[in-house]
This record gives sequence, C-alpha cells and structure tokens, in this order.
Amino acid sequence: MPLPTAEAHLQDVANVVARRSPGEPEFLQAVSEVLESLAPVLAEHPEFIEAGILERLVEPERQFIFRVPWTDDRNRVQVNRGFRVQFNSALGPFKGGLRFHPSVNLSVIKFLGFEQIFKNALTSQRIGAGKGGSDFDPAGRSDAEVMRFCQSFMTELVHYIGEDMDIPAGDIGVGSREIGYLFGQYRRITRRYESGVLTGKGVGWGGAEVRTEATGYGAVFFADEMLQRAGQGMDGRTAVVSGSGNVATYAIEKIAQLGGRAITASDSSGYIVDEAGIDLELLKQVKGVERARISEYAERRPGAHFVAGGSVWDVAGELAFPCATQNELDESAARTLIANGVRAVTEGANMPTTPAAVELFEEAGVLFAPGKAANAGGVATSALEMSQNAARSRWDRDKSENRLHDIMRDVHEATYSASERYGRPGDYVLGANSAAFVTVAQAVLEQGVI
Repeated sequence: MPLPTAEAHLQDVANVVARRSPGEPEFLQAVSEVLESLAPVLAEHPEFIEAGILERLVEPERQFIFRVPWTDDRNRVQVNRGFRVQFNSALGPFKGGLRFHPSVNLSVIKFLGFEQIFKNALTSQRIGAGKGGSDFDPAGRSDAEVMRFCQSFMTELVHYIGEDMDIPAGDIGVGSREIGYLFGQYRRITRRYESGVLTGKGVGWGGAEVRTEATGYGAVFFADEMLQRAGQGMDGRTAVVSGSGNVATYAIEKIAQLGGRAITASDSSGYIVDEAGIDLELLKQVKGVERARISEYAERRPGAHFVAGGSVWDVAGELAFPCATQNELDESAARTLIANGVRAVTEGANMPTTPAAVELFEEAGVLFAPGKAANAGGVATSALEMSQNAARSRWDRDKSENRLHDIMRDVHEATYSASERYGRPGDYVLGANSAAFVTVAQAVLEQGVI
C-alpha cells in the first residue's frame, strides 16, 4: 500500500489528536502550529511517515495527575491538583519546568510539554521533554504555606523523577524559593543528595550562574542574531516588553546592555510606560522583592505612567517581546504593532502569539522568532546546571553567560539554516519546527518502536 502524501498524513495526525484530546485548546493549538510546518520535511523523509514518528510524538510517553492536600496558616485543609507529563525521552531524560498558577490544567501542561520537545532539541543538549505543575497560586501565600504545599507536591512527584529519568525546573510561580522547598522534601524522602534532580536551585547549593536571567537574556540574544542576519541591529531600538517576571525583567536588562531601550512592563492589572527606559533596579524592587503591582513602579518613577487594563501592544516600539503568557498577543494587537512600525517580534513566553497574529506578522514582513527557539535559553542553562552538578563543579558568571550566548547563536543558526533548506529563508517558525523535528525524529527512528 503506498504511503500517504505528506499533506494527507499531517491531516490524519491532526484528526487523531483532535479526537483524542477534546477540550484541550492550548494543546491542539501547539500541535497544529508544528504540523503546519512539516510538509516539506516529510516529503524529503518519507521514512518518518512509514515509521509513524508523528503519531508517537503527539502522544506523551506517560502523564500523571495527582491530588495535593496541604494546610494553610489558619489550619484549614486545601486541595490542589498536580500534573507531570513526560512527553518524549528520545534525546535524553525528560526535562521541563513546573508551573504553579490557577490557569494550570492538563491542556496547558500538555501544550508546554509538546513545545518542550522541539525547544530542547534545538539546544543540542541531549535532553528530552516534560512539563508539570499545579493550579496552586503562590501569590499572596506566606512562605510557610508555600513550603507546606511544595512538600505535599513533592511527596507525590518523587515517585516519577530522578536525575537520569526526569528533571523538573521552575516556570511561572516556581522560583528558587519553591525549588528549595521541593528539593528539601525530595532529599528528606529519598535520603539522597541528588543535586541533578532539580534545576533552578540556589547558586550556593548547586544552582547555575545566570539561570534566573537565562530565558530573558537568551530571547534578546536570539533577537539580536535575527536582526543582524537581516542587516539591522539592537542598538538604538525601542522595545515594548510584556510581563514583569524573570523573563521580562532580564530581557529588559539585556536589551539595555546591547544598546536598546525597553519602555514597558506589565502585569495582570495593566502596564507601565517609561519613555526614558525602564529603571531595572526599581522594577526588581517592586516586582521581585515586594511582589507589588506594577502600578507601584509608576508611582515612584518620575515620567512613567500606568495604564489600567488595556493592551501593552498599543505602545509604539520597533521591537516587541511578549514575555508574559500564552495567547497574549492577538490579531488586533498585531495590527496595532504593524501600524506602529514594529520590525521584529521575539517570543520570550511560551506560545504568546496567536496563529492569526503570526500570520499577519509574516505577511507584513516583520521578523518573528517563535518561543521554541527564542526562549530556549532557560532550559539550555538548566542543562548546563545538570552538567555542573554531575561533575561536582561550578562555573563563574562570565563562563555561564558566554556559554548561553553560544547556544543561542547555534539555535539561531540551526533555525535559519533549516528555513533556507526547506525553501523559506527567514521563516523562523518553519525553521525551528523542522530543525527540531528532524533531530527528534531521527532519534525515535533509530531507537525502534518503544
């Protein structure tokens, strides 16, 4: 029986995923975005169709949902839901963050885990893909409450992870505080000091330098490479950045270091505009130390102003860095950015741009860097942390940042080269998806049907 055409095969896979995953819009969106890029790859590699590679990639190897009971400071029992999806381990042990946020559900975790397959492959760090988290919200909770939740969460998660099996890290709502509590409980239960079982640890006890900054720094490094390839550059450019967590904060920092000027930041209450350039130390104090609303920045910074609600994408800038959450930049926002003269959009968050918005950017000739390539710096540095833990070594800050820069340069080169190979130079979505897919698919093929 002849093999189906690449297009027919992709449609068959899409239909199977839609049937098996009803009510999971984020996951379906992530799968669709990848499948739309792969026709030229499958036409060149019919062996991937014959071996059912895509059918295996869209189905997690295993997934866990578990109850997380804990007591709050009033001694009341609370119950949250925990998740861990181990998506693919063809390139190495499962690797991906934990997200603690009320929006977390199975669809969100599966979309993040699926994206992680391709992101991790692009880093060339020999790591597989997983993702996890909980609908627990650490915002407004005391340290003691966060500790009790993390201990309960790890009491269940401990059964599924290990430094040669699955290595979680941080994500939204999970920083060094949460990683510390999680590691402490892991050590308490297992009676082993396995530094490599979690990444994002404190630098003093196994963490890597520049890990906190890595996703934001990496996104800007990628943007700079993309601009330089197009004969442009970062120097002198104004940037509109969404979010005010680690990714946004350190993207703002690196933009300034490369000669640009970020003029916005945001949270769920609204956004700030500071035409003089975001005062990084004030932003870190307000959001990182005090955990206050972004409006506090404007109240303390002469010349800055706060806009309640609204869209940060209404602010004119040459560069845009969506660094908050999925689907934050929609078709309407894309039209506004294009009208305001945006030159490049670089995803610091995971899938923050809707498909309709991406299409508009491509039609307008706006450079667009998808998150699976542009925000790979975080997981790349996590892999470097794993290497240091395994060797019982510690790199200094300069070595860590230089290695991150090298990796992001390599990710850009692999992505751009793949876009050329498959006939659409400068299409970074096609390039990222195809380069990563070929890497993973070849490993899956060579390891047999497992």
